Amino acid sequence: MSRMTSTYADQLLSLGSATLGESGAAPLNPRIRPVWHGATVAAPAFTVACAPGDNLAIHAGVARAPRGHALVVAIDDATERGYWGEVLTTAAEAAGIAALVIDGTVRDVAALERHQFPVFARGIALRGASKGGPGSTGVPIVIGDQTVNTGDWIVADSDGIVVIAADSLDSTLASGLERAAKEEGFFGELRAGQTTVELLSLDVSSIATS
Repeated sequence: MSRMTSTYADQLLSLGSATLGESGAAPLNPRIRPVWHGATVAAPAFTVACAPGDNLAIHAGVARAPRGHALVVAIDDATERGYWGEVLTTAAEAAGIAALVIDGTVRDVAALERHQFPVFARGIALRGASKGGPGSTGVPIVIGDQTVNTGDWIVADSDGIVVIAADSLDSTLASGLERAAKEEGFFGELRAGQTTVELLSLDVSSIATS
């Protein structure tokens, strides 16, 4: 990972998916969640599209993805298979892959946590996947109801996952930093006795009181 990429990753992780999701990043459907507590990642995406029940394209993705990228995997249906497990995790670590985000199910969850390899998935399933293809890598995909291209940025943590288009990275980061600074100011005012109704200029006239 280059120094610039590492700087972007650190800044995006410090802001988190929730702040970025309010600052121009596109949130993925919340059905995709971390499979172990504490998993986080901010990295450029390398996209993979799999055939139903088949993970051959994922194996190709591990072999082809640039170091420091996160594999972002779309599957055409909801077939519950263990598309990813400890073997692929070990291969991904050796290849310098940052994380996996998959709109499908995975297995070997205890091992994934032991490796501390960030995985975000739709669920867990133990039945293995076939390896016959077809599939593709590096093409635009739709995952979690959002389009992701290779080179877009993925930020994922316990709140959820967002995607930032590559050409919007700087503007989204600037908006996120501005929002975080504004919220930090709110915290001081709230501790001093202001209410959220006052700070946000909320009209609460529709809320009944006894």
